[in-house]
Formats: sequence, structure tokens, C-alpha cells
Amino acid sequence: MSTAELSLAKSGADRLFSRKKRVAFALPALILVYFFYIFFAFDIPGLAQRANWNNAVTLASDSWSYKVHVTRDNRSGQIAYAVEGERKGAYPEGLRPDWVSGDAVVSVDLGKGHIVTLLPDNVTEVVVPGFGTIDARVDGRTVTTNLGDDLPDWINASSRRVAITTPEGRVTITGTKTEIFNYFPGWELFFFTFDSPYLGQSLTAILFGDRIDPTRSNIVGAWHDFWNNAMWRHKDVAWAIGETILMAFLGTMGAAMIALPLAFMAAKRFAPVMALRFAMRRLFDFVRGVDALIWTVVLARAFGPGPLTGALAILVTDTGTFGKIFSEALENVDEKQIEGVSSTGAKPLQRYRFGVIPQVVPVLLSQVLYFLESNTRSATIIGAITGGGIGLMLTQAMQTQKDWEEVAYYIILVILMVMMMDWASGKLRGRLIGKKDGQ
Repeated sequence: MSTAELSLAKSGADRLFSRKKRVAFALPALILVYFFYIFFAFDIPGLAQRANWNNAVTLASDSWSYKVHVTRDNRSGQIAYAVEGERKGAYPEGLRPDWVSGDAVVSVDLGKGHIVTLLPDNVTEVVVPGFGTIDARVDGRTVTTNLGDDLPDWINASSRRVAITTPEGRVTITGTKTEIFNYFPGWELFFFTFDSPYLGQSLTAILFGDRIDPTRSNIVGAWHDFWNNAMWRHKDVAWAIGETILMAFLGTMGAAMIALPLAFMAAKRFAPVMALRFAMRRLFDFVRGVDALIWTVVLARAFGPGPLTGALAILVTDTGTFGKIFSEALENVDEKQIEGVSSTGAKPLQRYRFGVIPQVVPVLLSQVLYFLESNTRSATIIGAITGGGIGLMLTQAMQTQKDWEEVAYYIILVILMVMMMDWASGKLRGRLIGKKDGQ
């Protein structure tokens, strides 16, 4: 190699190393600039400032615990006791929690020295260890307290409302009612409500003990009361889970059945007319280019709410996706197998049936089962819009802003449903695809 060639090679190598160095520095710099842009474009400082961690802690605690409401109507003076403040969770007449005592003067022991006393004339006394005694009097719509201007962050007081939040419970006082919230771990009344004779009974007593309800056997009665639990609505939840799975199944399988014949018209090998292929591919792009949630809104306006509308939304979106996947699979089939079937004198439809379909079935089946699993999750969100399935119940529980333990229950059920679908589709995929490969 001559000196000129060596010099040329050296300069080329130098340029290559120089370009690699610039790329090595430019790429991290671009990423840093992008994160810098996100920091200000998404208003991260403002988001951190607006964040209310106390609400987040309350929400988290509500998801794994329940609260008993002690409520005094400041107009009538009547006191009610209810789990989560619901009529369905109200204590029967003459019963109340054991941490409530007194008649004319009702004392509520929240624990660790936190005591709320409901005095006559709509006067409430709250004892908070380390802080002192808070007195509040309701006169019409006005709430008067002995609190000063310098209040801790766990007290929110005005002339219309006083809210006291302690680690042992909360107290809210307004012109209409005084409400005390006492928290306990667990999901109360999950199996049986107060109107069931099986509440508080052990599993052993229900299965092997004497008859609790004289009119019915223990197992039948316990199952009836559990299944028809008015607070947790187990029967409605099971029906909603079934609707969600059915939405995903109908949408996915319907899309696969529609997309398969259309895919032949989009594959170059089976549709020689270019205009037909172009039209079919653009149709696939159109229906899959619009998200399933958008189709849900459009179809809900056209057909009304319901699980069938959700299934149609999944069907429309997945038809475009399946059409693209199936047509690409058809483009890659082995011509020799088709020629072998043709040599037997098979007609065109028979060539497709015995020469093409067996080749693409593993790919088609794998994709369909994967989308069935994925659409089970999507059907939850779609059901919240169309008014069907577990998604609707989840949305309703969130909108109440108080039933967060039910929200946690529904989310756990959705996770279990997806895990079950993942396991079932994996098993089915292994069996069916393995059978096809072995033939």
C-alpha cells in the first residue's frame, strides 16, 4: 500500500472515529434536552406543588380497610350507625358498635385517648391527646368552635364546616350533621350483611354445626345470603365479569372471522388486481387507525349503550389489525405445498383450504389468542363507556368517592380475570399449535 493510500485510509478512519464521538455525545445530550422539555412542558414543579399526599394516604387506607360512620342528624338529634355510611350496612335497631357508649350523652372511643362526645344541643367535644379538647357547637348552619386562627394542617375549620383528621379516625361537623369515621382493617360485611343470621358464624359452624336458620339448611342459606349480599353484590359482579369476557370473546373471534377472507383480497399472491389490494389495505388502515375507545363512543351513539356495543367496537378495531397480520402471513406461505395440492386436481377453494390455511393457522391462532387476552383488559375500559361489564361497576364505585375498598375488590378481580385468560390462552395455544405442527 502506497503512502497516499495509507494517508487516505487514516483520514477515513479519523473521520469515522470523529463521527462516532459526535454521536456518542449528541445522543445523551438530545435525551437530556428532551427530559428538560418534559420537565417544563408537563409542569412537573406545579404537579408536585398541587399534589395532596393526605388524600392519597386516605385513598390508600380506604382500599384495604373499612370505616364505621357514627352520624348525628343535627336537626332531629337522631344518631345512626352504619358501615361505610350505607343504608345496606346500617346496624339493626338497638345495636351499635361496642366502642360507642352512653344514651343522652354518646361517647365514641376512637382509641389511644381520642374520644368524641356528642352532647345535647348539637355540641360536640373532641379530645385529641397532645393537642387538647376541641368544642364545636352547631347553631342553624353555623359551626362555632374554640379554635384559634393558627391551626395545624390536620384541622380544617370554617363557620360552615369543621374537619378533624387524626391517626385514629376523622370527625366532620356541618350544619346538617356531625359524622365520626372510625377505621378498621379488612372488608367488613364481605360475606354476610347484618340481616343474615350467618354473620359472625365460623365456617365450621356453618358446615358441621346445628341448623342456624330453621327454614333452610346452613350451606344453602349461607350461599344464598353470600350470593345476594346487598353491599358487595357478588351476583352482579360475577355477571359483570362474564359480560366483560363475552365482550372480548365476541369482538375478537368476530374480527378474526371477518378479517380472514378479507386478508386474501389484500395479499398480492391471491389478489392480482392492484386496485382491490389497495382498497382493502386502506380499509384495514382506517378501521385500526381509530382507537377502540373512539369506536366505542361512535357506536354507542348509533346503537345505544350495552355490552354488545363494546363487542362491536373491539370487532371493528381488530378487523383492521387482523387483516394486516393475516395478509402478511398469507404473503409468506410456501408455494410448494399449494402446488402439491393443485397437482391432485383440487379446485381454487380447495387449494386455499388444504394448501394455504394449514400453513397460516399457527400464526393466525397465536395472534387471535393473544388479542383475546389483551381485549379482556380493553373490555374493562370499554365497558365503562358503553355501560356493561365490570368496567361499569368499577367506574360507579370510583364516582362515589367513598367505596374505595370496592374499587380495590374490582381491580383484584380484573387482575385475576386477565391472569386466568392468559393461562387459558397459553394452554390452548400450546395444545392447538402443537397439534398442527405435529401433523
